Amino acid sequence: MTSYGELGEAAWGWVLRQVEWDDEGPWIPEAAGGDKPEEYRDGMHSGIGGLAHALAEIKLTRPWTVAEQELAAAVADRIRRSVPAQTSISYFDGLVSSIGVLTALGEPGSDAALERIAGIATDDGWPESYLEPPKYLPNAVVNDATLGTAAVLMGALWAGRQGEKAGAVAERAVELLLAEREELPTGVNWQFVPHRFRAEPGAEMPNFSHGLAGIAAMLAVAGVELDRPDLVTVARRGAEHLVTLGINDDKGFRVARIIPWEERHGDEFTYNWCHGGPGTSLLFAALDYAGVDEVAGQATMTWHRRCLDSARNSGIPERLHPGFWDNDGRCCGTAGVGDVFLDSWLRGGDKRDLEFAVRLADALVDRAFREDGSAYWRFLEHRNEDPLLPPGVGWMQGAAGIAAYLFRLQRTLDGDSTAVTRMDNWWALTGARPPRW
Repeated sequence: MTSYGELGEAAWGWVLRQVEWDDEGPWIPEAAGGDKPEEYRDGMHSGIGGLAHALAEIKLTRPWTVAEQELAAAVADRIRRSVPAQTSISYFDGLVSSIGVLTALGEPGSDAALERIAGIATDDGWPESYLEPPKYLPNAVVNDATLGTAAVLMGALWAGRQGEKAGAVAERAVELLLAEREELPTGVNWQFVPHRFRAEPGAEMPNFSHGLAGIAAMLAVAGVELDRPDLVTVARRGAEHLVTLGINDDKGFRVARIIPWEERHGDEFTYNWCHGGPGTSLLFAALDYAGVDEVAGQATMTWHRRCLDSARNSGIPERLHPGFWDNDGRCCGTAGVGDVFLDSWLRGGDKRDLEFAVRLADALVDRAFREDGSAYWRFLEHRNEDPLLPPGVGWMQGAAGIAAYLFRLQRTLDGDSTAVTRMDNWWALTGARPPRW
C-alpha cells in the first residue's frame, strides 16, 4: 500500500510539472493544461505564491532539491516585484497573501508589503475593485478575514511576530473593525460588506472565511499581541452572538454557511475550513489563546470541540448525495479539514482528532488519479453534464495543498510533531498561555 508520504511526493512531482516560466518568473495554471492566469496569478489561493506554503511543509519533511531551491527563490523574487503595483489586500491573492508567501519562504519583503498596505488605505479602509455597482456603492470595503480588513489585521499580526514593524497597520485595521461592528442584544456582529456600502440587502456568511467567526478570531488574537484587553472582550461578545446563530446538539455545533439560507444555495450546512465547523473552531482556539475561559455559559474549548464534532458526525468525507463533499482541497474540502484536526491533535492530544485526520487522508488516497508515477485530484460539480472538474494545481484548491497535508500526516504518524505555523493557524498551535484578563 502506498504511504501518505509517497502519495504526497507523487502529487508534488505532478505539481512541479505544471510550473511554467516567463520573463517575470514561474507561474502555474489554475488547472492542469490551462492558460496563464490574467488575474490571481501570483497569489496564495491558486497562483504560484501558494507553492511557497507547500515548500515550507516539504522543508520539514526532507531537504529541498536544487530545483526546489531555485523555484523558492524565483517565487520570492516574483512576489517582491509585484508588491509596488498591488491594489488588493486579500489574504488569498493580495498584499496579505504576499506577506504569507515571503515569510513561508523565509524571504525578506514583508516590510514593503506593509508599507504598501498603509499607503493604499482610505478613510474607510481598503476598497476592492470587485465590489461594483449596482450591488455595492462606490469605494465599498470588506470586513472579513480573507478579503477584507480582518485579513489586514491577520497579516499585520503575523508580520509583527516575524519582527516587522506592523503595529500601526494592525491598529488601523482594529480601529476600522471596531467602527463597523453592530451592537446587538445577543452580542456583536459584522457584515461581510457593511450595510452603508450596499445598494441592496445582502446575505451573511458567518463562519471563518467571510464573516463573524474570522473577524472575532483576529480581534481575540490582536488583544494579546497588541496588549488590548478591550479587543478580547469584543471578540468574546462576537462569539456569544455567533452561538445564537447555530445549532448545538448531539452532532456538534454548526452554523449555516449563508444566512438567510435558500434552497438554491445548496446544503445549508457544510463542514470545511471556509464555511464550516473546522474553520469556525479557530475562533474558539483564538479566544482560548486570549485567556477567555467561557463563552455563553460553556467552556471555550468545549465550543471548539463541538465545532470539530460537527465535522466528525457529518458523514464527511463520504459523498452522501450529489453536491455533498465534492471537494478535496484545503479551502473547501478534505485536506483543509484534515489540517485543522492535526492542529487540534498536536495541541490537545485527543486521539479522535488523529483518527479522523487519518480517515480523511484515506479518502484522498482512494480518490487520487494516478498515472506514470504522478497523482492529482479531480473535484466534482454535480450540476455539470460531465461532473469531473479539471485537476487543480495550487494551494487552496489543488494538488499542492493536498500533497502538503499528506506530507504532514506522514510526519505526524512517524512521530514528528513539528508543524508549519502560518498566519491563519499559529494561535491554534501555540502552547503559550497569556495572563488571564
